[in-house]
Amino acid sequence: MNDLDARVIEEFRANGGYVGGSLSGTPMLLLHHIGARSGIERVTPLACSRRPDGGIAVIASNGGSPTHPAWYHNLKAHPRVTIEMGTEAFVAEAAELDDAARADFWPELVAEAPTAGMYQARTARRIPVFILNRVP
Repeated sequence: MNDLDARVIEEFRANGGYVGGSLSGTPMLLLHHIGARSGIERVTPLACSRRPDGGIAVIASNGGSPTHPAWYHNLKAHPRVTIEMGTEAFVAEAAELDDAARADFWPELVAEAPTAGMYQARTARRIPVFILNRVP
């Protein structure tokens, strides 16, 4: 984990799921995921979008880099995750949107979070979108 992520996680937990600075006002979650190769649990802070059906969307933008973030591969290998949102923690199942579902959803997501569009413009890869659904 890098220093920035560690600071965001600490601030998130100290403030009931809210962070300040450049992330002020951004809906956030902490994603607990298992390493695809290592089997080690990791925690990654991510911006998110709550969906009307109860799902939570996250994008594997990696800041517009040409490669997927490590957590992308971890979710593909181990889709059952734990999510911290606000002061609540729960288990969820991660599902990557297929091309058609992503194409339908992407304009709505970019309208809500314009940085997603900026990240997509920086890279030739199609930025994946996951929906995290709470496990009863």
